[in-house]
Amino acid sequence: MSDVFTLRGPIKKDRPEPAKRSATRHSIDGAALGTVELEPTIFGIEPNMAVLHQVIKAQLAAKRQGTQSTKTRKEVRGGGKKPFNQKGTGNARQGTIRAPHYPGGGIALGPKPRKYDQKTPKKMIRLALYSALSDRASLERVAVLDSFAAWDSPKTKEAIAALSALGLEGKVLVVLGNDDATALRAFRNLAHVKTIDAGEINAYDVLDCDWILFTDATLPTAKEVE
Repeated sequence: MSDVFTLRGPIKKDRPEPAKRSATRHSIDGAALGTVELEPTIFGIEPNMAVLHQVIKAQLAAKRQGTQSTKTRKEVRGGGKKPFNQKGTGNARQGTIRAPHYPGGGIALGPKPRKYDQKTPKKMIRLALYSALSDRASLERVAVLDSFAAWDSPKTKEAIAALSALGLEGKVLVVLGNDDATALRAFRNLAHVKTIDAGEINAYDVLDCDWILFTDATLPTAKEVE
């Protein structure tokens, strides 16, 4: 009698199918222009909290300047002369008054300039972004605008009026395209609005804001999914 053994690889977690979500499309004056279907693989996945944590942690670490520095005993000025004789004083022998245990001496094992960058795979960065966008879409915090073409000149009062007409409250992330220079200048004076180029959108900025405002040109579509 022989036993038959079946070799199996690691069992992957069963992930639910991406949810189908939609958002109302508006004009700059707040009028509803219909409904736009959001890409399920971008706005409808189950957020991966572990990947979100790792990617955002790496992004915040990369922002650190890493310029902190302390002086060691060889970098502190002074202390070139032996404080007292080696023998005969009854005290412990000392070579310099700039040793770490002396007041004004060097710092032992203190911080030095360094980089805090962490290497993060591109697939993790993309998954974190899609997880963040899906989280905001599940809360119905994704707004879609047709365009900013109606603005001839950058005026902050028009930007405030547009946000009020769209019903966007709290901190708003406005995703702009290459032709939205007027909108960029109109929104930049508002403390509760953060503008970002469509090619630079990331998980941290998405989760840092209450609302995300896209235009028809900057809304992610299926062709952007690899």
